Amino acid sequence: MTRRRPQTRRRTRRPSKRRQQRDAQMVGFLMAAAAVITLVVMVVNWLLAHWWVLLVALVLAALAAVGWLYNRQQQARWEAVRAQGLRYGLEQLDALHHAKFEEAIRDLMRRDGCRDAQRVGGGGDLGADVKATDPLGRRWVIQCKHRRNGARGSAVGTPDLQVLNGTARPVHGADVAVIVTNGRVTAPAVDFAKQQRLHVVDRRMLAVWASGSRPLWELLRAVPPPRRPSPLS
Repeated sequence: MTRRRPQTRRRTRRPSKRRQQRDAQMVGFLMAAAAVITLVVMVVNWLLAHWWVLLVALVLAALAAVGWLYNRQQQARWEAVRAQGLRYGLEQLDALHHAKFEEAIRDLMRRDGCRDAQRVGGGGDLGADVKATDPLGRRWVIQCKHRRNGARGSAVGTPDLQVLNGTARPVHGADVAVIVTNGRVTAPAVDFAKQQRLHVVDRRMLAVWASGSRPLWELLRAVPPPRRPSPLS
């Protein structure tokens, strides 16, 4: 007689730790989802029973939105009025910190209609202190040189113009590259600016620009033509 071999029991595999973790995460997610749904249902039922609370909240939100829009409009009107009447005297400009001087030049460009004028001066500005686009589509890059002693301070020289010439067009994409100072500019620097199609706003021209209502492009010579048609062209 042949002996039958005893049947070996198959070992049941226990779920791996990774699968156990995934199952636990799934259970936790389902419990959290159920809690959120329950909370939402409770809130909805409460609002349905107290509908006037929702109505009051909507009215308050509408009033807040109206107030915010009104304040924005008033601020825009004030900025427009301020820009139209913006004037600076040379004594005011001389007394400014160099950063405030850059902000003043930015504000004058905004007064002239350059809505996107911004001060970008600071460490690593690569020769650009103010950037702006005029109403005729031209891109302006301005380097500011403030002198605390005004006309008695050190004169702006050719090296300052060389920095502007090296970065204004290739780096910043300028159509008009300008250096503005409340001081003096040396004769060699003026000659270099003419050769390189740069524009210089010295103390005399700055006084005319800052105290008047004419935009800077009407005071400078040989400014590039407009990029796009405009009522001002």
